[in-house]
Amino acid sequence: MSGRTEGGAAERNLRNLIFAFLLAALTSLLLITPASAAKIDDQFRAWLQSDLWPQAKAKGISKKTFDAAFDGIKPNLKLPDLVKPGEKATTPRKQHQAEFGSPGAYFAEKTVRAVTAGGRAREATNARTLAAIEKRYGVPGEVLLAIWGRETGFGAAKMPYDAFEVLGTKAFMSTKKDFFRTELLAALEIVERGLAPVGAMKSSWAGALGQPQFMPTSFLKHAVDFDGDGRVDIWNSTPDVLASIANYLVHYGWVKGRGWGFEVTVPETVSCSLEGPDQGKKISEWAAMGIKRVGGKPFPASELKAEGFLLMPAGRSGPAFIATPNFYVLKEYNTSDLYALFIGHGADRIAHGDQNFAGSWGAVGGLHRSDIAALQRALEGKGYDVGSADGLPGFKTRRSIGTWQSKNGRAATCFPDAGLVAALK
Repeated sequence: MSGRTEGGAAERNLRNLIFAFLLAALTSLLLITPASAAKIDDQFRAWLQSDLWPQAKAKGISKKTFDAAFDGIKPNLKLPDLVKPGEKATTPRKQHQAEFGSPGAYFAEKTVRAVTAGGRAREATNARTLAAIEKRYGVPGEVLLAIWGRETGFGAAKMPYDAFEVLGTKAFMSTKKDFFRTELLAALEIVERGLAPVGAMKSSWAGALGQPQFMPTSFLKHAVDFDGDGRVDIWNSTPDVLASIANYLVHYGWVKGRGWGFEVTVPETVSCSLEGPDQGKKISEWAAMGIKRVGGKPFPASELKAEGFLLMPAGRSGPAFIATPNFYVLKEYNTSDLYALFIGHGADRIAHGDQNFAGSWGAVGGLHRSDIAALQRALEGKGYDVGSADGLPGFKTRRSIGTWQSKNGRAATCFPDAGLVAALK
């Protein structure tokens, strides 16, 4: 009996000791996290005053504007792609931006139809404005409507972030500090010039402003007063929103009278590694190689002598296109092939009715971003140009995959998959 009692006491003591240890560890974690956050807050405030303020002052920003912009602002540690002080940048495992994820999911009919139905519903209401904008800028109304709908649901989407919190956080501790520092200074300039008050500077998680989702530098360069009220308002004025989008596209080279591209079929004899804006050919040359428009339609006679580019966003596992230079102008709005394709496709549907792609999206896009980055680094090690080993499968990565596959006796698919990741490790 006494032995049992003594053993039970020892077990209880051990359990109590373990419990005390775990409690201490948990308490320690709870204390460390706020303390770490507080330390980052202090570093952020010091950075604002000693680093950012001198540059802002040199650019003509008043102390009043500067202090108002950052009043109560702390770094938002929940934003993606941050590098905390003392840490090294790593490729995130997950993909936060839909434009670089699964093509099939990006073109879900519910998503596309919300833009196309909404665009058609607003086409008649804004007919005079759209006609006036197209006359001045040469950009079709359906393109403007598609961008407006995709960016903010025609202004319905609420911007939940403070632009100075987002841009300040990212300028201080993101993977693209210089980019966001420039945007942060531009945001301060917007307020300084009286173009918008601090309280109106609401943004997306990336720091984009207003209904067209302009970064602050784009606002300063491209936003226009089209309703004639004497001020630029991309938050509330539909004419200003639509004309600003058109002005942006024209700045990047929109070609009046040309569309964005054509869905096509690509025979196996044409390599998917011919994709890209640096491998253009006359559309008549693509046609001579056996590339045809879907549905048996011929390419317009006016397009045959013009330059076109092979576009295969999912490699052999999705629809294929011959894109015009205007496609790459759309891509300047958001540097994603899927985004530009969504806008072009959405504009076509707004103008001509809801008809989906003839080709279907295969089961691609399921890899983690970090897996794709590892594949890209492996290809770089073999001398291939993937653009950047950032985990985003752009056209340089896709065509490099196709070239490697062909050289190694594999069928060229031009898109990353788990088997390729394993083979290239």
